[in-house]
Amino acid sequence: MYDYHHLRHEKQQSRSKKALWMTLVLTAFFTVVEMVGGILSHSLALLSDSAHMVSDVFALGLSMTAIYLAARPPNARFSFGFLRFEIIASFLNGLTLCIISIGIFVEGIRRFFFPEAIDLRLMLIISSIGFVVNLVLTLVLSHSIREENNLNVRSALWHFIGDLLSSIGVIISAILIYITDQVWLDPLVSLCIGIIIFTGGARITREAWLILMEAVPQKYDLDQIRAALGAIEGVEDVHELHLWSVSTDHESLTAHLFVHEHIQPYCVILAVTEKMKAEYGIEHVTVQVEHASLHPHGAYGKAFLQHKKEGAR
Repeated sequence: MYDYHHLRHEKQQSRSKKALWMTLVLTAFFTVVEMVGGILSHSLALLSDSAHMVSDVFALGLSMTAIYLAARPPNARFSFGFLRFEIIASFLNGLTLCIISIGIFVEGIRRFFFPEAIDLRLMLIISSIGFVVNLVLTLVLSHSIREENNLNVRSALWHFIGDLLSSIGVIISAILIYITDQVWLDPLVSLCIGIIIFTGGARITREAWLILMEAVPQKYDLDQIRAALGAIEGVEDVHELHLWSVSTDHESLTAHLFVHEHIQPYCVILAVTEKMKAEYGIEHVTVQVEHASLHPHGAYGKAFLQHKKEGAR
């Protein structure tokens, strides 16, 4: 062990690992099948779905890498371990979804003006198989998330939810084209698929971006936490307060506290850590106890001491 950490900085995700391996093998196989079928049938909706599945293979590869890296312990260079890579993988997965959806929009608009003949029989067969495959993979990943929830696996799941909806859209498109003989329905369905893919990708990208930017997690109110810390006996001021996520289930909090000189600092630290754990579920807490006259804080410290003197009069 390189260093002692009271909160683990690595994850062992055996359930997620098995689920992702299964989905990666099946997805890679069916991606080839669907791409060939899309080319032979001239169906843009089918090709759009196969392009999305190419991104699935990429997404699953990133997710698998993230899971293996997350299991590695911290070292002298990466003191937080490698948990953050799952957020990087999620960000790249979401961004890939958005880029692919834009490509689908461009090709869909082109097909409106230059329609192509479609082999409906082949299109329907492959999309039906795709529906079954994607339904199974979506259920597998959904079950995995209930046991080991993280943004990384959720980003992979969003790829398959998009695939599942895409398969449904392609099937409906094939049936409607068969009934109405209106080939423009194929690019219309592909545009709808693109919108769904972009929505999921944008959501995942935004959530990962907020974590990478070390934003305060949405479930917390920083002003409320500041007030809770200020209410602890002996605490006179709370500053340099930071709360961020290392990964989806690993929050860290740091704070500097001006403490009354007659209060035992260890008692304050104990009270802070217990309050954060009991009331907010935050276990990784670092507190620096200070006295304004001993720990210079520039204009801020001077203003605090001046305010304290005026209050004592």
